[in-house]
Amino acid sequence: MKRQALLLLAIVLLGLNLRPALAAIGPLLDRIQRDTGLDHVAASLLTSVPVVIMGLGALACGPLRRRLGDNGGILLGVLLIAFASLLRGLLPAASTLLVSAVLAGAGIAFVQALLPGLIKSRFAADSGRLIGFYSCAIMAGAAFGAAFTPWLAQSLGWAWALAGWTLPALLAAAVWRRAAPSAGASAVASAPPLVTWRWPQAWLLMSFFGIGTAGYTLVLAWLPPYYTALGWSAQASGLLLAALTLCEVVAGLLLSSLLPRFPDRRPLLAAVLLSLLAGLIGLQLAPETLVVPVALLLGVGIGGLFPLSLVVAQDHLDDPRQTGDLLAFVQGGGYLIAACAPLLAGLLRHYSTDLSLSWQLMALATLVLMVMAVRFSPPRQQRPLDALTD
Repeated sequence: MKRQALLLLAIVLLGLNLRPALAAIGPLLDRIQRDTGLDHVAASLLTSVPVVIMGLGALACGPLRRRLGDNGGILLGVLLIAFASLLRGLLPAASTLLVSAVLAGAGIAFVQALLPGLIKSRFAADSGRLIGFYSCAIMAGAAFGAAFTPWLAQSLGWAWALAGWTLPALLAAAVWRRAAPSAGASAVASAPPLVTWRWPQAWLLMSFFGIGTAGYTLVLAWLPPYYTALGWSAQASGLLLAALTLCEVVAGLLLSSLLPRFPDRRPLLAAVLLSLLAGLIGLQLAPETLVVPVALLLGVGIGGLFPLSLVVAQDHLDDPRQTGDLLAFVQGGGYLIAACAPLLAGLLRHYSTDLSLSWQLMALATLVLMVMAVRFSPPRQQRPLDALTD
């Protein structure tokens, strides 16, 4: 029981370290651009590049699992996050920031691709709810990154404020080394690997996750600059992102606790997508007057959609190994889709100096998600054919 509790703590700590490397950039972006000479498009790469690498890394997790195992791959991932954060403090230049973005993205990818399958194997009876809580830890890490980094930057400078996230990553690595289950306990080779690209439902799940996560990355990267352009300070815009992310965490926790009551996830999906759509509309119509309801609505929408996207995917399969294959495919392709959102917003801002069109496009994408969500029938009703396994 004590080791099980330590494992749960390690999972939470790992989740908390999967977003500060991204969320800490937004509130400091104007200052970083001024000091490094990055233009809007190049600055958008600081968020887009890690997300692209997160996608590619997830797709490559099969060879990583075979070479290092789940435990070793996760440990390597969190150590890469720590090293990327430290690099930002040691060498605060434009090129170094881009290199650190690649390293952080790879580290995040390894942890995200391997940890859900391990959760499925160790906590099979309650894996959906635990994956939801793990997703909430990810969003909480984003809140901490957005809230604390601008305040650290006041006394340490932006470079060492970004480097400060090295310490939590090292703590997570140390706890994981103690808590990681033995190779025998975490083995999930009871079924053959799933050939996901042959399964149409896998592509639908991947697209749904990708478009939904695009909303998350768009808000993460460009909400603070959107408000600083309206005259807000870096600290105020960072606190706004942190407050929004706190709403995401609370919404994710509440939704995760409700999952056992909703074997059909579609009513929950409808609720969070309507909330996301309303928040995006408010962000365009009256961003300052409606800032509180906008933050609440976006927080509920994004905070519910992210864990639900993972839970809906893992609902489709019982075997932990095949679930890991499916989630790696869903996250891999999905993050590649999501990476386009902040990059597109950077391009639009470069040529129009306004982000309103970006919010409008995301609102249209949310309508597409509503149509896609209708296809997600209750869990255990859709199965891959035998031909989809090696």
